[in-house]
Amino acid sequence: MSAAVIAAISTPCAPGGIGVIRISGPGAIQVADRVFHSASGKTLSQHKGYTAAFGSVWDESGPVDDVVATVFRAPKSYTGEDVAEFSCHGGLLVTRKVLRAVLAAGASPAGPGEFTKRAFLNGKLSLTEAEAVTDVIAASSDQALRAARSAMKGALYRKIKGVTDSLLSVSGHIAAYIDYPEEEIDPVESAETAEILDDAERQLRDLLDSFDRGRILREGVETVIVGKPNVGKSTLMNLLSGCPKSIVTDIPGTTRDVVEETVNLDGVLLRLADTAGIRETSDVVEKAGVDLALERLDTAGLVLAVFDESSPLSPEDHGLLDRLEGMPVVAVCNKADLEQKIDIEFIKSKFQYFVEISARENSGLEALRQEIVSLLELDGISAEGAALANARQFDCARRAWTLLKEAIDTLKAGYTLDAVDVALESVISALLELTGEKVTDAVVDQVFSRFCVGK
Repeated sequence: MSAAVIAAISTPCAPGGIGVIRISGPGAIQVADRVFHSASGKTLSQHKGYTAAFGSVWDESGPVDDVVATVFRAPKSYTGEDVAEFSCHGGLLVTRKVLRAVLAAGASPAGPGEFTKRAFLNGKLSLTEAEAVTDVIAASSDQALRAARSAMKGALYRKIKGVTDSLLSVSGHIAAYIDYPEEEIDPVESAETAEILDDAERQLRDLLDSFDRGRILREGVETVIVGKPNVGKSTLMNLLSGCPKSIVTDIPGTTRDVVEETVNLDGVLLRLADTAGIRETSDVVEKAGVDLALERLDTAGLVLAVFDESSPLSPEDHGLLDRLEGMPVVAVCNKADLEQKIDIEFIKSKFQYFVEISARENSGLEALRQEIVSLLELDGISAEGAALANARQFDCARRAWTLLKEAIDTLKAGYTLDAVDVALESVISALLELTGEKVTDAVVDQVFSRFCVGK
């Protein structure tokens, strides 16, 4: 059964310079011809691939808008099918009217991610490359964009394919040696086989170990700024944000709600939350803010614990120190421009990562960045390398790694080669699921359901 012709608006649902309506499928160009009146009189069906024509789109009432129509011929298109695109003026009404005209001419509305899904099904993209498309769209930092583009260009696919091919070679050798004993097939050498399996296990383990750090590069890290009132939390928030996000006064308890901002600290995306000063209070509103601050601590991937260097540690400070034990914390001693009265050595003994700054004088930010990078273990992480991008990929790689460990243990324990081969087949199956070469329709549908319509 041939695929239906589908169409959707592929630009954001907001006014803009242009709007793009994409049509894909066998017969897509003929559908476009039913609504397109070329200025030259030449139909789109007469055009070669990668050519464009100027004209207008008409519906049953007459002309809708002047457009540039672009033709892409199968298989050299994004989806691998015949594709036509109309670039019209970017108003909400006009793009919708052009789409309605195309649908009335015989196209069906595209589902979420259906264009990219067809690209995957037609062999234009691996599943990991297709998943990277949404990461490119969602990227909010240079690091995230580089990581997404690397995946879209096949870095992860090539890595997994290399591991898979090495395991297929071992599995094929074992199967041939077992199934055709009368043939002159080289014996399976346990030491050589173990070396290949150990190398594959190491590569998968490295991918799994770097998953959390890679996710930070792509998605950023939930960061909470905490401390007692008037230690400079809001000033630090404004300094990192580059604009006055939080109100700064000398009055304790000024910040009562959580103030949020996303900042890029030299490639590290911090999803900052400035919280209410932590202290005992009878003020109902302020207490609600303090409770919310403590809740944020429980889910934070990074805590910037701020202390006032110009005053001794208070009971509130000591209470916060106890609560922060075992958390990912950078201790920030603010007001370094004033006379030091805090017990610096005590603070250092409590936290591995420590920095002195003066938020008022805008000093110490580079040292803070270095401490954050060290805590998050981002040194040496390349956005261009192969990396697992989401939970589905991580789960496939984790299952493959676990099964591969079992295969290695089976081999080293001296079990029969067919037992090793059975384990390897399960490993290979998990890796093929990761790349999409052996995956169920349900998984494919789930992956593309997260895409926007029109992509």
